[in-house]
Amino acid sequence: MEKTIELDSLTFAAMLRQGAVALGKEKTTVNDLNVFPIPDGDTGDNMYMTLKAGCKALENHLGTLSELAAAASSGMLLGARGNSGVILSRIFAGLAKGLQGVIVADTKAFADAMASAVAEAYKSVPVPVEGTIITVIREGAAGADTSGDLNRYFETLLEAMQISLDHTPELLQVLKDAGVVDSGGAGLLCIFRGMNDALCGRISNEELVPASAPEVPTVELDKFNENSTLEFGYCTEFLLRLMRSKVDLETFDEQVIIDYLNQVGESVVAFREGSIVKVHVHTFTPGEILNYVQQYGEFLTIKIENMSLQHHQSVNQNNASFKLPPQKYGVVTVASGEGLINAFKELGAEEVIAGGQTMNPSTQDFLEAFKRINAQHILVFPNNKNIKMAADQAAELYDKADIRVMPSTTIGEGYYGVGSLDRSLENVEEVVESVNEIMQSVCTGMVSTAIRDAEGEVSVHTGDFVGYCGKQLLSDSPSRTEAAKELCCKLGADQRDVMLVFYGKDVPADEAQQLVAELTATYKNLEIMLNNGAQPVYDYIFVLC
Repeated sequence: MEKTIELDSLTFAAMLRQGAVALGKEKTTVNDLNVFPIPDGDTGDNMYMTLKAGCKALENHLGTLSELAAAASSGMLLGARGNSGVILSRIFAGLAKGLQGVIVADTKAFADAMASAVAEAYKSVPVPVEGTIITVIREGAAGADTSGDLNRYFETLLEAMQISLDHTPELLQVLKDAGVVDSGGAGLLCIFRGMNDALCGRISNEELVPASAPEVPTVELDKFNENSTLEFGYCTEFLLRLMRSKVDLETFDEQVIIDYLNQVGESVVAFREGSIVKVHVHTFTPGEILNYVQQYGEFLTIKIENMSLQHHQSVNQNNASFKLPPQKYGVVTVASGEGLINAFKELGAEEVIAGGQTMNPSTQDFLEAFKRINAQHILVFPNNKNIKMAADQAAELYDKADIRVMPSTTIGEGYYGVGSLDRSLENVEEVVESVNEIMQSVCTGMVSTAIRDAEGEVSVHTGDFVGYCGKQLLSDSPSRTEAAKELCCKLGADQRDVMLVFYGKDVPADEAQQLVAELTATYKNLEIMLNNGAQPVYDYIFVLC
């Protein structure tokens, strides 16, 4: 095998892509490294889609190692999904920072960049927890041999990462109890193994596989026919290569394009990487924009989609709207299931991003939602611990409004939080304090299907219905109704005043109605309201207040 002395831009691009290929093959296995016995394992998908966004940012991109690393980092930043995806994007952001100004990297330069990646990974989490992906990247980098060539460095890096990953159950009791290693660390090891394959010349021509969740919805063409009116304009995206025959690349300021886009369109996301300008804009006149920007360069890719079709197709109909009139407060929340989405809209949420467990929205999804809300203060309700980091990252990137990411970790907290928002208050701190106080009084329980056996206070059997609150297992039964009733008892339904019941897409309406009838007979002082949430994953969501 030929030894790799230095790392150039072409090799780095191949390494990233091969890393994505390797993870794509194993993402289901990574998903299954789930410490909780319900179908909420989506670490593999989140990391894969994040890395895939970085690879996509490198398509048709030429430049130095430093420039390609920065471009990949930008792509991952916007495409990051879930906590694992956000941390992965920060690892590669640190790598890009460490490679800044580097044309080609030898072992020392790459090792220094890895040290920067470790530092950025630890900065990405408010309270670093050992036994996770950050431990694997840190111990891997610390154990790599920097005295030899890059092949030796990667060989020892992978050995150290494997040792670290195998040790994660000793650092986190929850992993030890479940008999698994950390899923984020496992995903990272897959990526670096793929990167090493490319470094050693083992490059496959395999296509990047689709994510488990559909990435592009099927368009219903009959939703926009000969008698329709164009209500929402076009979602227009393109890559523009600046041409030396048209501009001076060294002095050209892409802000002239961005200023123009902000004048004629909405939801503008635009940035320059080297000689390429990436643009996303909503407009009624895409042709005029294309004609305007062509004075500066030529197109590498163009995508134009009729947002009236998107409006009908998307579960989040607000995603196709233009900016709202000016207002003091705006709300962005996350939900999955037509009934739940409509419930949040009825509460007054301006933007409901489609997502939740096993379907985490990206940083870009939040940024686009922020741009559509013309508000001074925007309150964000992630409603899931695994979504909060992407929301936090988007809040840091957005500078046109005051973004407050609320600590809502469940649908119940988000529902009551959005519903309690007093938009008449002048002081945003009072609003936040009031909403937080309400959310703290809410208890949320869920019923789902167990995907594996688990032992604890409650013995869980694969295929049974399991009831839980947070990460605490409270009931298990072959009967969905019995699991739900026992869960309500354990949640202290007899001590509560109101309970909302959202039943999922796989639950027959008559079954849900019968359950509520039995609960009403048991808890005579409890007001129970039944709603068709049509949500996936969770057969029932109980919200008690």
